[in-house]
Amino acid sequence: MELKDILRIKRTELNLTLEEIGNAVGVSKATVQRWESGEIKNLRRDKIGNLAKVLNISPSQLLGDLDEDNTKHTEMNIPGIIPLPTGKRVPIIGSIACGTPILAQENIEGYLSLNPDDSADFCLICKGDSMLPRCQNGDLVLIRKQPTVDNGEIAAVRIGDEATLKKVYRPAPDQLMLIAENSDFPPIVLTKDEINSVSIEGKAIGFIRMF
Repeated sequence: MELKDILRIKRTELNLTLEEIGNAVGVSKATVQRWESGEIKNLRRDKIGNLAKVLNISPSQLLGDLDEDNTKHTEMNIPGIIPLPTGKRVPIIGSIACGTPILAQENIEGYLSLNPDDSADFCLICKGDSMLPRCQNGDLVLIRKQPTVDNGEIAAVRIGDEATLKKVYRPAPDQLMLIAENSDFPPIVLTKDEINSVSIEGKAIGFIRMF
């Protein structure tokens, strides 16, 4: 689907007016109408994340990366953005469904095209401010799937049915500390049996600022 179709369908589903979307994204009602009519086919990069957020979809879905069967479409020509080489697509994980593996279809919100030589296995959408200033809410974090990381490395850590991005430390064999970059967030300290509910999903190897 094209941008105009995605916008029209999602706006109708969410019962939003052109003016409400414009106010949320920071553009005029007329601009939103031109997006929906197809008169404007390309979005400025600083509007992609905001529009995806108000439509409750991922940026890749907004840009027509997927149809209902997860089939990839031709990427849109966005001024100022150089398309990444095709050849490798990794899933974008937004939230974790109860009891499912992190790469289960239920958890996948879209796909990101990467260089074939990139070692990332999936992307995680950063939620919250715990990793500021390195990673902002809504940024994409590139993750290489591996079960362990060295002390001080940033990892996607799964605690029960929730995934969090933190620096990982093991001060003792029976102790695990998860440290946020933002000092406003206290460390998460897990010991003994608590560690059994924790798994390292992978190491953070890159960050993509979405807006």
